Amino acid sequence: MQKDDFIQLLKKCGAIKFGRFVLTSGAISDYYIDIKNASTDPKTLKIIAQEMSKYIQGYNLFAGMELGAVPLVVALSLETGVPYVIIRKEKREHGTGKQIEGGDVKDKNVLVIEDVTTSGGSVVKTIQILRENDAKVDKALAVVDRGSNVKEKLQQIEVDFIPLVQASEILKK
Repeated sequence: MQKDDFIQLLKKCGAIKFGRFVLTSGAISDYYIDIKNASTDPKTLKIIAQEMSKYIQGYNLFAGMELGAVPLVVALSLETGVPYVIIRKEKREHGTGKQIEGGDVKDKNVLVIEDVTTSGGSVVKTIQILRENDAKVDKALAVVDRGSNVKEKLQQIEVDFIPLVQASEILKK
């Protein structure tokens, strides 16, 4: 799919909103990228998974942090047949006490999936949790990057960063 068509798809499903928003990072923005709108629309979610599937060579596991990345890793797994794990923001205090839900990540080549990046904090946290559990992580994919030096931040921890689209590209259209 061409990038312009992908941007139009995101706009059509209501993933781009304008107003005053407080982002997860604490920053204030006059626009919001709501990938949950895109990931709850089956047609849009399927296209996102198809676009992400172009980058999966060499990975035997996908990982995404709850909540926004979960439908994305599920869709990508269904699209490709590659299993996934879900990373909890906090370790469970009951039950199994796990922070990683799904199979064992030890010695697996894990591709990290994210919905929207702003500061990169949740991507870095996901990578740290995976690496603490002996996973190999060298790439992260996001649907949209808001353009706050996430690429540089991830390079510092030896992770390539690939957004399907930049927020600046969406705002131009």
